[in-house]
Amino acid sequence: MEVDKPRAPKRKKLKDNHPLKPRSTINRNKSKKLNIKNPNFVPLGENKFFEDVRVKDKEGKRTTKKATEDSKVETVLLSSLPATQQLGFFLDRFQSANKSKLSPLELEEYKDACMVELSKDINQDANNLSKHIKDAFGESWQEVLCDGKLSEGTIEPGSPAVLIISVSALKSLELLRGLKVYTKKCRPAKLFAKHMKVEEQVELLRNRVNIASGTPSRIKKLVDMDALILSRLAVIVLDMRSDAKGYSLLTLPQVSAEFWDLYRVHFNERIIQGRTRICFYGSAELRNPKKAISDY
Repeated sequence: MEVDKPRAPKRKKLKDNHPLKPRSTINRNKSKKLNIKNPNFVPLGENKFFEDVRVKDKEGKRTTKKATEDSKVETVLLSSLPATQQLGFFLDRFQSANKSKLSPLELEEYKDACMVELSKDINQDANNLSKHIKDAFGESWQEVLCDGKLSEGTIEPGSPAVLIISVSALKSLELLRGLKVYTKKCRPAKLFAKHMKVEEQVELLRNRVNIASGTPSRIKKLVDMDALILSRLAVIVLDMRSDAKGYSLLTLPQVSAEFWDLYRVHFNERIIQGRTRICFYGSAELRNPKKAISDY
């Protein structure tokens, strides 16, 4: 015989102000009661402005046109641009590195002539550097780049006419190989720390040097030691090519800081005075190039 189970007593509904009433229930009940339509309420919906400018990036994610343009990276041959744009790019990087803005009077001191415009018809790889440098010096190229004799009072020991500055020793050597045609009678100076002692470089710089190539840190050290002389320096070649990790002279943080320190202390006055010119070499990857390259 089955026995009926006793039924549980019905729970009484507790009032909202009852001390045993759970708060979550009170709020839920209140929200239901207060769900009254506001006659002045206007649903905003999606912002039409942002809807118009939203696009899809390469990964298919929705973003805005502004964000896409700012992240756009293009390969640019800076040296093939007009000198005015090259100078604008260079001064923009210079001010950014110094975290200060040059005044209009200071900007007037920099002339377009301090930038070297290279031929657009010749590729800018290591093998073609000799052709570009020859064009930069014009008729005097043989006397300046090939002669191996010292001349007292005009050509001091360790005073190169061309100084190549690269992000690494490997990149520096690559460009030196492209200048072999000029270094048969006069040895080039390798100015980097890898496998090279300072004492060896100081000894080499006691002879005539027409071409030198290295990294910012070692170059500055040798200039500060008065081993590397800048009296004859006519062209500074800035190697804009990227290394295996995608960094270049002006984008690798530590090397970039060392370069701008070297430039500020030893090169800036020469550039303003028109005694030395800047030559960008190789393609550079620029983010939002239209914004990065501007006239001054």
